[in-house]
Amino acid sequence: MSNKLVVEALKKVLADSQALYLKTQNYHWNVEGPHFKSLHQLFEEQYTDLAEAVDEIAELIRALGEKAPGSWKAYDTIRTIEDGDEEATAVNMVKDLAEAQSSIQNTLQQALKAAQNVDNEVVIGVLVDRMSVHSKNKWMLNSSQ
Repeated sequence: MSNKLVVEALKKVLADSQALYLKTQNYHWNVEGPHFKSLHQLFEEQYTDLAEAVDEIAELIRALGEKAPGSWKAYDTIRTIEDGDEEATAVNMVKDLAEAQSSIQNTLQQALKAAQNVDNEVVIGVLVDRMSVHSKNKWMLNSSQ
């Protein structure tokens, strides 16, 4: 097995990370209700982390000798995370983001398996760290419901 499969898996992680970033920022901008301040801050913390993660994942792809996709057209064909609904209630935003955290964890798990198959310790380390972040994010979101 080659790094080609790792790169393809990382491209999916990148696409889902970008989609989750946009969804989280959308909800940060548009959340309303009695828990506005706490959710607004939580969403900001999560999308800020995702902005850094997107760059790290793209750079991993580049380090493996491939171009990182950088368009919504490219992401639309490989992402699993759907767009957010700015008209959603705060409760539904939180639920939607928690479900998206599960989706990205699945994408990360697939990429981790690909990296483990070629013993790419650098990619494995990044993916394990991302899985930890998304696990905590899911817990935070579920605890906010």
